[in-house]
Amino acid sequence: MAPHAAAHGVGIGLRAPHYRQFLEQRPRAAWLEVHTENYLDQAGGDFHVLQELRRDYALSLHGVGLGLGSARGFSTGHLTRIASLAQRIQPALISEHLCWGAVFDRHLNDLLPLALNHAALDLLEERVGRMQDALGRTILLENVSSFVRFADDAMSEAEFLAALAGRTGCGLLLDVNNLYVNQCNHEEDAMAALAAIAPGTVGEIHLAGHLVTPDAVVDHHGAAVADPVWRLYEAALARFGAVPTLVEWDTDIPSLEVLLGEAAKAATIATRFPPANVHPGVRNESGHFPRGSEDALAAQQQSFAEALFAPAAEAALQLRHAERFALYRGNLTSTWTKALAAAYPVIAQLVGEEFFTGLSREYGRAHPSDSGDLNRFGAHLESFLRSFEHAKDLPYLPDMARLEWQLHRIHYARHELALQAQDINPHTVEEQSFPWQPTARLFESAWAVVPLWLAHQGMEFPQKMDEPSRALLSRPAWTAQVTPQQAAQFAALQELKEGKTFGAALDAAFALDENFDLAASLQQWLQQQILVKRPH
Repeated sequence: MAPHAAAHGVGIGLRAPHYRQFLEQRPRAAWLEVHTENYLDQAGGDFHVLQELRRDYALSLHGVGLGLGSARGFSTGHLTRIASLAQRIQPALISEHLCWGAVFDRHLNDLLPLALNHAALDLLEERVGRMQDALGRTILLENVSSFVRFADDAMSEAEFLAALAGRTGCGLLLDVNNLYVNQCNHEEDAMAALAAIAPGTVGEIHLAGHLVTPDAVVDHHGAAVADPVWRLYEAALARFGAVPTLVEWDTDIPSLEVLLGEAAKAATIATRFPPANVHPGVRNESGHFPRGSEDALAAQQQSFAEALFAPAAEAALQLRHAERFALYRGNLTSTWTKALAAAYPVIAQLVGEEFFTGLSREYGRAHPSDSGDLNRFGAHLESFLRSFEHAKDLPYLPDMARLEWQLHRIHYARHELALQAQDINPHTVEEQSFPWQPTARLFESAWAVVPLWLAHQGMEFPQKMDEPSRALLSRPAWTAQVTPQQAAQFAALQELKEGKTFGAALDAAFALDENFDLAASLQQWLQQQILVKRPH
């Protein structure tokens, strides 16, 4: 399959609050960027939206979890998943960040600043080459904002990127907001950074809002583009020409009309400049620096990671603006909290914001992330809560965690072709069996967890919590559903889930309820699409 049409003009990030508007109205956006990690499972509602919209929009895959600069802990499995997604989606652009994010035993799920030295340059040359080989195409690498710099930096970030582009033939994704943020945080010269990058190597520009705090300027992507960033954008266009530009807005997401308005402003500015002549992909072997020590780089990153978990270890780091290091520790807790809140929204409501933040911090320390895909973080919360002293007064909380984690994974599960009524032979129905759907689960608890969960969806709260509950969890369309089950229904479903016949399911149900309604139950099972049609 040929790649999708190229990205031109000013695009915007596709975010979940705008899914419905895009699906129903197809607003006039030049192109769309998505965060790669949200679609790696290639299943579920998010991926369905992506598949629908790729027919009408050029797409960009923008990775936030690979961590190309991680000396230890780099995941080839994660890269394989990216390559598989790219092969299926055929995006116009693929980009990653100049950063690291993992050590050998944990993933930090942040765009952490890379030491700008020869060892890092050697490592990135190999990693970018490996990624481009895996994808069979040129990637774009983005400069990142940072709170600290390493004392042993041998070059500026722009010089590093320019050298890397020459070594690997990769293109550059120039984030002009990050240039401005780093100018404020490190007294770096953003105009000098533009001058250090050769025309023809910049394949995309990012624009975003930032937050000015007493401690640092934060690239939070939660506001309109600031005036000095617009001016820097004009300077970038004057040097590199009009390249595809993206307006990022990832927190406090506004209406789509506001976002498209920012894109229109950028497009108007870009019309004053000639189209860029982008020509990445030409390697220049003559630019090699002396080789550095990867072991030293790995040790430096390990020390950085240890200091995030143990503040006393921070003193060993050789950093500029070391007083800002604690901001990365805050980012870590914030990341854990957001990831767990996405998977466990009812628990977050039950315990309140302050408790949930503390719970997330303790959980993250006990079970650090092991993947660049944050959708997989939180798998051990049920077992953690069973021994979490501060939750002992909520004995049903671990079971609620089990229910919510099953729903979370159903959201990303692949849905097979569902069994229909016409696929069942009424004359031999008791002898038939069918595979269980990957988007279906069974849930059982000694507590009234199911009605409590349903109460947070608008139904009545249970009168007593010390009553058993059962549910069928399914995803017949794109939203996971929780359907309460009586004991007989549940027993029948357990038999079907184990691959047994309808006859065995009926026997299990009638053993508990002689008035079990087979017709009504079968209709519900077909509606919930919990069984898979066997291929002919």
